[in-house]
Amino acid sequence: MFQLQPNIMKRSFLSETDFSLAEIEAVFQQARQLKLHRGKANQPKPLDGQTWAMLFHKSSTRTRISFEVGIHELGGRPMYLDQNRLQMGRGETIADTARVMGRYVHGFVIRTFDHALLEEFRQESGKPVINALTDWLHPCQTYTDAFSIAERLSGEGESMTAALRGRKVAFFGDCACNMAVSWIQIAAILGMELRLSGPAAYAPGSQVDSMLQQAGLPVNYLFTEDPKVAAQGADVLYTDVWVSMGNEDEREQRLKAMRPWQVNTSLMALAAPNAIFMHCLPAHEGEEVSSDVYQSPASIVYDQAENRLHVQKAILCNL
Repeated sequence: MFQLQPNIMKRSFLSETDFSLAEIEAVFQQARQLKLHRGKANQPKPLDGQTWAMLFHKSSTRTRISFEVGIHELGGRPMYLDQNRLQMGRGETIADTARVMGRYVHGFVIRTFDHALLEEFRQESGKPVINALTDWLHPCQTYTDAFSIAERLSGEGESMTAALRGRKVAFFGDCACNMAVSWIQIAAILGMELRLSGPAAYAPGSQVDSMLQQAGLPVNYLFTEDPKVAAQGADVLYTDVWVSMGNEDEREQRLKAMRPWQVNTSLMALAAPNAIFMHCLPAHEGEEVSSDVYQSPASIVYDQAENRLHVQKAILCNL
C-alpha cells in the first residue's frame, strides 16, 4: 500500500491562497499518487469513520459527483444536502446551522452564492470547510487546472509547481467571473503569466487587485480587449461559459458582447506549438468555443474533469 504524506494543513480551503506553494506541491504529488493507485488493493482510508456534509445551493454535475465519490473512496460518508432540506431554507440563521452541524459532521463541502457564507461556516462550525464554488472563487477547479497542466509538463517525481513557472495562460470571455478571479490568484501564486481578454465591461474590477495585495501577491496579470494579443504564444487557451448561473437574464446581451472572444482554430493558431485548450465545463459548443477546437486533440477538458476527483481527494486528505 502506498503511503500518503502526513497531514500538513488541518484547516479550511476557501481560496487559492489558503495553501502555501510548498503545500500546493504536496497536494499535487498526493493527487498524482491517488490517481496512479486508484482501484488497487489496500487503498488508504484517511476519512474512515467520518461524515462530510455537502451543502449545495447551486446545481452541479462534476463538483457533486467528484466529491461524493472522493469522500467515499477515502473511507468517509458524504451527506448531500440542499437548502430545501435544511431549516436554513426556512429562516434559521447560518450561524445556528453551522454551530449545530459542526457537532455532527467532520467537515463541510459548500457550493453557494455568497462567499461570506463559507467564512461564517468556518468560524461558527469549528470544522474544515471546502469551497466547492462561490460567486467569487472556484479554487478546487483552478487547483485541478494547474495540476492538469503540470501533469503534461513534469515527469514522475519532479516538481509539478516548478514546471508551471513562466507558462502562459490566456483566458477569454467574462474576465470578472469567479473562474477568472481564481485564475488570477493561482497564476500569481505559481508564477504563471496570465492574460485575460474580453469586453471592457467584463474586465476584472479593482477588488481583484486589492485581493492580491492583501494576500501579498503581485498584480501581474494582463487584461486586453484584443484576443489575438492574449493568444499569441500562449501554452494554454482557456474559456468558460459566457452566461454563468445567476446571469441568465443577461443571456442575449452577453452572447452578443462576447462573440469576438470565441476560442476557435484561428485563435489556437496563434498559440504556442502543442498548446492545449481547457474549459471547466459545462461547455456550450458554438458559443465560447468552436466545436472543432472543443473536439480536437488539443482539448484536455475530460482530463480536467477527471482530475477534479484526484485533486479534491488530496485536499480532503489534508483537511
